[in-house]
Amino acid sequence: MLKPNIIVPQRFIHQQALVQGDEFGVLCWNTQKLTQTVAFQVELARVLQQFPSLFLLFQETKLVLHSDSHFPDWSYAIAPNIQTNRAIYGVLTASQYAFTDAQARLTRSREGMFATFKSYMLSYHPLPNKQSLLVVNVHAINFVSTNHFLREIELLKAELLDHNGPLIVAGDFNVWNRQRRLYLRQLCRTLGLRQAYMTDSQHIKTYRQLV
Repeated sequence: MLKPNIIVPQRFIHQQALVQGDEFGVLCWNTQKLTQTVAFQVELARVLQQFPSLFLLFQETKLVLHSDSHFPDWSYAIAPNIQTNRAIYGVLTASQYAFTDAQARLTRSREGMFATFKSYMLSYHPLPNKQSLLVVNVHAINFVSTNHFLREIELLKAELLDHNGPLIVAGDFNVWNRQRRLYLRQLCRTLGLRQAYMTDSQHIKTYRQLV
């Protein structure tokens, strides 16, 4: 496994700006590196037909290098955390609204036996009042001490406090113990975020009875 390049793979084809007050769907999904499979593409089409979404926030995305076939109807950017000679893996944010910027970030800490990073994406989408909607797609660090997890949360918080405008933060936060959940709740309070509650929890995976 190789540390990814700094360059962010991206494809921006949409010019439509968000209109404040309009409703839109956001699909957040840890895809477990299955994005290139036919089964995943079929399931994605089914989900989007049932739940129309104008933002896709994927974690553990796999994209084959030197291919233009990824999400042909979407603008997107990926923040890689792993790169090989044939593919890149990371968080992907896609939208049918315009991007003004997309910034990839890597965690300071590494995890697991391969000492890989985690990544997150900051994407900016224009609003008519010259502000931007900031969408933050997070795959939080796992398999590290709670102190390392807290440090990564604090680094993320420092960046987001500078944003003047609406904010969406979503992803796979890996909050599988009480301390991690507490740190995430503190982040939400500091940023003034409201939690999105799932009305149907049957497909939510848990670990030790925690999301």
